[in-house]
Amino acid sequence: MKHCCVIGGTGFIGSHVVSLLKSKKRAITVVGRNPEPSRNLPDGVRYIAGNYGEKKIMSEALRGVDEVIHLAYSSVPKTSYEDPIQDILDNLPETVGLFEFAINSGIKKLVMVSTGGAVYGKVNKVPIRENHPTSPISPYGISKLASENYATMYNELKGLPVVCVRPGNAYGEGQKPFTGQGFVATAIVSTLREEEIIVFGEKGTIRDYVHVDDVASGIICALENGKPGSIYNIGSGVGRNNMDILDAIYPFARSAGLTPRVNILPFRPFDVPVNVLDSTKIIIETGWKSEVSFEQGIERTWNWFYSNYKNKINV
Repeated sequence: MKHCCVIGGTGFIGSHVVSLLKSKKRAITVVGRNPEPSRNLPDGVRYIAGNYGEKKIMSEALRGVDEVIHLAYSSVPKTSYEDPIQDILDNLPETVGLFEFAINSGIKKLVMVSTGGAVYGKVNKVPIRENHPTSPISPYGISKLASENYATMYNELKGLPVVCVRPGNAYGEGQKPFTGQGFVATAIVSTLREEEIIVFGEKGTIRDYVHVDDVASGIICALENGKPGSIYNIGSGVGRNNMDILDAIYPFARSAGLTPRVNILPFRPFDVPVNVLDSTKIIIETGWKSEVSFEQGIERTWNWFYSNYKNKINV
């Protein structure tokens, strides 16, 4: 039985990755910062609380482990813009340290989860392929790209079998709203609370929204079939702006007697205007395919939040 360590496995994407790994009969270790996992982990999962940048923590976490999925990150574009130095200090040394630990521990495969939006920056053509020039405009994107570059170096010079994935905008059941990421969750919860929804720019930014189940399956496909040294986009290939998201939510809101209220604010300089991903490479090389349509995903997400909001759980 293979043993996978998921760093950041109690987060939104991480918890879905852990559930999928469990269904594939893997042994699982999860590393998280909280003394106790904030999300319920499946039975049999080993949980280690601590900073993955600490040698003692990682020595324990990687004991008997064959594979690693690295999802942990302590900032988002907004917070990185507010404090770019802290963004570097909180993320880059720990990621590079993880690569060193993985080399010394004989890890057979490592997947680093990057970002499919911020690393590319402003683009002239969509959908974006992995070989598109990278010119990030936020500290978050710059540090993510630096992590990818370190991964490439460790693969080429030290033989670390690392794969990088660049997901689009993950959304779905259980996402935490009001974190600076996750417009779908924030818009739904704001509607349920009858609070205004902030959109930056006339119609907001255009993003590639991918249901979290598809992101999780893409990460697992990269783990199982991705080529070491490769980078893979995980996206839908369809761009939707913030107002498109609100249009999709509106019928569900109306059925609940609610109307989304929107406040248009000026565009933020650190937001990439347009980001839509070409996922041909991961489809061909790993066999990944999207299973959840946008319409299905929005309905499932609305229903989850509506149910949990009514019960005052996790919102």
